[in-house]
Amino acid sequence: MTGPSDLDGRTALVTGAGQNVGRAIVLGLAAAGARVLVNDVAPERAETVAAEVTAGGGTASAVPFDVTDWEAVSSATAGLDVDILVNNAGNIGVRPMTEMLQRFVESSPADWEPALRVNLYGVLHCTRALLPQMVERGWGRVVTVVSESARAGDAGIGAYAAAKAGAAGLMRALAREVGRDGVTCNCVALGTIDTTGQLETMDEEAARRRLRPYAVKRLGRAEDPAAMVVLLASDAASWITGQTVGVNGGYYMT
Repeated sequence: MTGPSDLDGRTALVTGAGQNVGRAIVLGLAAAGARVLVNDVAPERAETVAAEVTAGGGTASAVPFDVTDWEAVSSATAGLDVDILVNNAGNIGVRPMTEMLQRFVESSPADWEPALRVNLYGVLHCTRALLPQMVERGWGRVVTVVSESARAGDAGIGAYAAAKAGAAGLMRALAREVGRDGVTCNCVALGTIDTTGQLETMDEEAARRRLRPYAVKRLGRAEDPAAMVVLLASDAASWITGQTVGVNGGYYMT
């Protein structure tokens, strides 16, 4: 891949990259020429994706660690030279979303903790660990994957929406701090990414209701956000910072 998104000579770290959207982002960055460090909390997933990149002629290596653990993050990244950080690691909890929906007035701090640890503190940890070297170098890209729940608000997942909104707010604040240093900080906000083939299990009417909020009548694919991440990581996006760019099929429009 050549052109304005050519990332030859750049090194990117993608968190939560052992499957789904993270894997697709890794493949996109590698296709654009970047050397990719594949992070995941599960070492075997990180190694599998890194091997996939290598088999395709790219350059990648596995860097497993838990983004929620500051000591683990700082230790694992201490010797790394990273130009591009993609904060992709995120979840809504340990159970499927349909089981996680809960009115906020019926929730407790223990219910909020999984969403806050990964979706907010994970971003804080990784960005704090790698941003100083970007500032010192005078070039860097931080791209954080958030959810349109952060902007639109979705009932039943208040803590998750708050964590994603917090991550987006952090990117805007940092964009103001480090823009003069040649570093940009942006978000890519996703609608529902169908990683389980959920529509295939629904009857026609249920599927129609599920797609009603979307202008493009399908759910997202893991590959959909990758091109936007590659663009924001490139020199072509050097005047784009502090933005939250929707890749959402028209679920939310600004």
